[in-house]
Amino acid sequence: MHRNEVDWPRVRRDAHARAASARTAAETYPVILAALAELGDHHSSFLTRAEAEITLSGTEDTFVGLTGRRLPGSVGYLALPAVLGSPETLDRYVRQGRAAVKDAEREGAACGWILDLRQNTGGNVWPMFAVAAPLLGEGTVGSFAFPDGSSTPWYVKDRRPGLNGEESPWGPADPLGTPDPAVAVLTDGGTASAAEALLIAFKGRPNTRTFGTASYGVPTSNDGFPLSDGAVINVTTALDADRGGRIYDRAVPPDTDVPTPRLDIGTDRDEPVRAAAQWLATLGVCPRG
Repeated sequence: MHRNEVDWPRVRRDAHARAASARTAAETYPVILAALAELGDHHSSFLTRAEAEITLSGTEDTFVGLTGRRLPGSVGYLALPAVLGSPETLDRYVRQGRAAVKDAEREGAACGWILDLRQNTGGNVWPMFAVAAPLLGEGTVGSFAFPDGSSTPWYVKDRRPGLNGEESPWGPADPLGTPDPAVAVLTDGGTASAAEALLIAFKGRPNTRTFGTASYGVPTSNDGFPLSDGAVINVTTALDADRGGRIYDRAVPPDTDVPTPRLDIGTDRDEPVRAAAQWLATLGVCPRG
């Protein structure tokens, strides 16, 4: 991402000098980590072969925090946690996430929605987009902004996210009971990376407001580059931009700052949820609690 700001001759010279005595691939790992630190994006990372196998190919049957329910006043509530792993894991996440949306509307159409991205540390953004697509609405919802000034739009078509003219493999999500509903998005310092991309996709959406505290501050996209021994270098290659073209390069503050202790999340003391429900009521789309 900051390739034009890096002193590449020095980085290469230092890396080759540090790796001169290396006899195995593993002995170059500290050199790779030092070179990645020189990039200054605070998001690039390195995975050993064992770490890559666990992180990128691991399987999960359930996802802690992936829930949908109906709140008082017919408000729909959807919490999306982080996700990363095998294709089978991503498929399960989408199925369970879409089932959670149905759970929130089991008793009828929700008048408005609260999307909870707190403590979502990121991972793979596309399963999250596939679940949230009906809330995002149709059309361009954001983009990856590259250092050369080009961009690649994210879009939703028939309740299915897409990139570069190719829609996600999960098919369209079911329509909501109330089309284009008002949406309150909850964030905190644990909302990072892919979750920040989803947050940014809601920026500029009509009848949308964010509550909580500022996000972590890595609204960027990483590309993975596998090495010969199975290790993977993840390099930050783009910044996230919203549907209006605004580019984000730091923590995203909420529209309404509502701090809450982590232990209060999901309890009766969860002030951001309360503030979001009150906002929906002021719009006249949901009854006052």
